Amino acid sequence: MRKIIMLVLLAWCAISHASTEQAVFAGGCFWCMQADFDKLNGVESTIVGYDGGITANPTYETVSAGGSGYSEVVKVIFDNKKITYSQVVNYFLHHVDPTNNIGQFCDTGSQYKSKVLYLNLGQQQQALSEFKKAQKQVKPFYTELVPATTFYPAEDYHQEYYRKNDYRYHFYRWNCGRDAKVKEVWGEK
Repeated sequence: MRKIIMLVLLAWCAISHASTEQAVFAGGCFWCMQADFDKLNGVESTIVGYDGGITANPTYETVSAGGSGYSEVVKVIFDNKKITYSQVVNYFLHHVDPTNNIGQFCDTGSQYKSKVLYLNLGQQQQALSEFKKAQKQVKPFYTELVPATTFYPAEDYHQEYYRKNDYRYHFYRWNCGRDAKVKEVWGEK
């Protein structure tokens, strides 16, 4: 009887911890994406980094220079009992400029293009559904849907940059016109 109770308790613990899910997004400057996602109810944590390339251990210098195949990304860990993956994708789309095919805001190059990097077939299908809805609202629509490769966390000084360098971060965000452009593309909420 004790073995059955232990198995039930272990199964319950596994199920209760299985409510977190991960998502990966590229939306220009990863500092800005992290700041946006950290405000979203249901998000437990975020990590900025690099994904989409094939060489091991990319650095900020190699990614920001272009040509590495990597994008600046944010990995979002969220509680799928509080928010769905589709809702997270929708939130992402409304915090980027999908009409820009050369980057995002003041950052240009393929490493700054807006992308949803899906981790499995279910995420791909849900993201595609959100893309179809967004394409009815915004044209042209250049945000890409691509498979994630290997996620590499960015250097420590980039993690939570918006908190550690408040004035520099806010000046950068304002100077790039990020919020003004998002408002222009998507309108007032």
